[in-house]
Amino acid sequence: MPEIYADSDILRILRSVKTIALVGASAKWQRPSYFAMKYLQTKGYRVLPINPGLAGQEILGETVYASLADTPGPFEMVDVFRNSAAAMGVTEDAIALASEKGIRVIWMQLGVENPEAAALARAAGLEVIMDRCPKIEFGRLNAELSWGGFDSGVITARRRRV
Repeated sequence: MPEIYADSDILRILRSVKTIALVGASAKWQRPSYFAMKYLQTKGYRVLPINPGLAGQEILGETVYASLADTPGPFEMVDVFRNSAAAMGVTEDAIALASEKGIRVIWMQLGVENPEAAALARAAGLEVIMDRCPKIEFGRLNAELSWGGFDSGVITARRRRV
């Protein structure tokens, strides 16, 4: 059963975070992690991309790091753009680095759920959000549905003229 999060808690997290480490960042503009990073940057967040295969390169003006440990702190949130199984390793790394890097939140993207990792993080004093996207939640809670395509002219309720 999916976890229920109060909008006020999600909004509080999004308002308190300034820097996000995005684990699973992609340099391909078509990938959801790229678009989420770009959107969050436009909203004032600093997003640090983590991808061992791209370490040393740049994505959207930020240097890519191989791991959380290699990433300069502080960053308050770790956004997990990996599969549910990989979330445990990312969470364990984040817990080990929490005091050094200032990590307070583990955020698992849409489709990413790992209750064991969440329990471990909560036991270590971190907040956890699973199966949600910070880009979508920011837009939803700040009345920015146009970023979802609703005000783009692509989606319409008007009948098509033949």
